[in-house]
Amino acid sequence: MRRAELPRGTPTRSAASSHCSSKPAARTPRVSIRSAATSPELRIGVNACFLSNPYATDLFLERLERELLHTGRLREILEFYPPQNYGAAGYISRVSGLPADFHFAGNGASEVIHAVLQHFAGPRMTLPIPTFSPFYEFAPVGTRLHFYHLDEGAGFMLDLGDYCRFVRDCGATSAILVNPNNPNGGYVSRKAVREFISSLRDLAMVLLDESFVHFADEDDSLERVSLERLIEEFPNLVVVKSMSKDFGIAGVRAGYGAMQPERVRELTARGYLWNVSGLANYFFRTYGQPDFQAEYNKARRRYIRDTRIFFAEAAAIENLLVYPSQANFILIRLAEPWRSTDFAMEMLVEHGVYVRDCSDKLGLEGPFIRVASRSREENALILEALRQTAKTGP
Repeated sequence: MRRAELPRGTPTRSAASSHCSSKPAARTPRVSIRSAATSPELRIGVNACFLSNPYATDLFLERLERELLHTGRLREILEFYPPQNYGAAGYISRVSGLPADFHFAGNGASEVIHAVLQHFAGPRMTLPIPTFSPFYEFAPVGTRLHFYHLDEGAGFMLDLGDYCRFVRDCGATSAILVNPNNPNGGYVSRKAVREFISSLRDLAMVLLDESFVHFADEDDSLERVSLERLIEEFPNLVVVKSMSKDFGIAGVRAGYGAMQPERVRELTARGYLWNVSGLANYFFRTYGQPDFQAEYNKARRRYIRDTRIFFAEAAAIENLLVYPSQANFILIRLAEPWRSTDFAMEMLVEHGVYVRDCSDKLGLEGPFIRVASRSREENALILEALRQTAKTGP
């Protein structure tokens, strides 16, 4: 584990967000991203960059068509103002088991992260890297960022005991933990995370991002794992959840944070009272319905099983090193002399498969790509593209 400290605002190797876009961050590739993106011959057949459960997207779309499109109620969603933040919070509480005033609904998890960091991070913040880039991009100006470098030799798995000592050594006021982590999918057990939170209960904030936790499991039951309820025991804990990944609705922009009610009130009093759109509010209302949750759990379990098969087959491909993951994506180290930018472009241009080039990720040194699991049929296409590209060489 290597340690680094930077003041917020210090230039770093690309601070580009790890969200995917139509122009992946890249070094100079053999075919320019811009020319490829505008070429009439280029088609994205499978998007293995965006991280979502396509079965859950189908489920929500069916519900939306039945309840809004076929009934004409969509006009109400579009024409009239949605409820304020507390409206969505009430729907969320039906699933979390926490009182409604413990929830802050956001225009995606990124807004929640930005709001929480700006108001509660304090002067010194620690975070493991590589991880989701908004955690360092959104840190308040003047906040000292202490990066805990995950060890590639250990598969980028987080040693929570060592990280806890790092937090103490840095004199941090806040600590970030993404579980499972992005971009590698590393997962730490609920027991270990609880001990970590307990040992840092004196910090101003411990932020636990569980945006991919619906894909994680600790046994073959595939039951959901979450530590959201610990907020009642540890007042400094904030839990962030994205709806985009597990429910496959990134375009809706819906996420939330669970935290102490006084923190929710502080955020809503500072400009976040009416930040959830009518469509996002409709999603949260659907999210809170028991029948939808039952159907979603079936789709989630199906997706996890298909994803496990996909990961195992990807790990068997020669010239690719696949790291263990409990998320819905895998981090892959490419064999030299591949560059990640060239490999990603080859996958896109020759096979129509869009993967995440990780060359801009802080904490990764070498040729890495991230590949998302999709439907079983799409995964077959991804696997064939990986086999062909890894076999041909740059």
